[in-house]
Amino acid sequence: MHIHRINARDLPDLWFQAVHDILDNGRRFVVDRGSYAGQTRLEYDYFTGFIRHPGTHPLLPDIPPACGIPNPVEPDYIFGGAGYDRSYIEYLMTPHKAPGESYTYGERLTRAPVSGQKRRWWDAGDAGIVDLREIDGKVLFEEDGEICINQIEWIIRTYREHGHRNNQMVLQVAHPSDLILTDPPCLRHIDTRIQDDRLIFFVYFRSWDLWGGLPANLAGIQNLKEYMADEIGVADGEMIVESKGLHLYGYAEDLAKLRCMRE
Repeated sequence: MHIHRINARDLPDLWFQAVHDILDNGRRFVVDRGSYAGQTRLEYDYFTGFIRHPGTHPLLPDIPPACGIPNPVEPDYIFGGAGYDRSYIEYLMTPHKAPGESYTYGERLTRAPVSGQKRRWWDAGDAGIVDLREIDGKVLFEEDGEICINQIEWIIRTYREHGHRNNQMVLQVAHPSDLILTDPPCLRHIDTRIQDDRLIFFVYFRSWDLWGGLPANLAGIQNLKEYMADEIGVADGEMIVESKGLHLYGYAEDLAKLRCMRE
């Protein structure tokens, strides 16, 4: 197994280097199950990327006009605009879930029910096991008889009120029961750390579309990081991303070659 590492200046630099390198370092597989089953894709064995200045604009890829291809992600898709009922920022940071959606990242991050044994410990007031906090309508709220956590606001408040040296503050998307879904979430978690007064994100995707998914996902996640850093009162920091399934679908290979000006 080869672990491919990229050290990037900003998000567009990470995307370009990864697109360029996968043409040489990706292995070709046939997709057995899930999205695009039966098609081929180039895939890194394991990918890690370190982005030193992820907040540098523009956040989306740079496509020179001479390439003659569109940007894989339109800015309106991220921030909202004509033709989009919901921006990616809303998908990531609000609990709204449309009919037919089995999940959204925002639902998992901002409306996480306290259920099962955890709810019983909560109702019993067992402060030795659970962090009993006030149901304030923002960090914790009640909805349809459930107590729910807004993970984003919980982490912000914890860092603000209890200090920065804390290794527990993980934004968790994955559930064990996701195994029964035909298309479980690709984003599994965003771990966080505050170091040198900067908020750093550690992002893991189980499977990740390099051409359009990576730039859209990271532009949205960077906006989330900036919001949290501002609310905590620290600077925006670096980003480390990882995936055991960063890939380029067959339809995008020709586009990748055009962008990299390769035959």
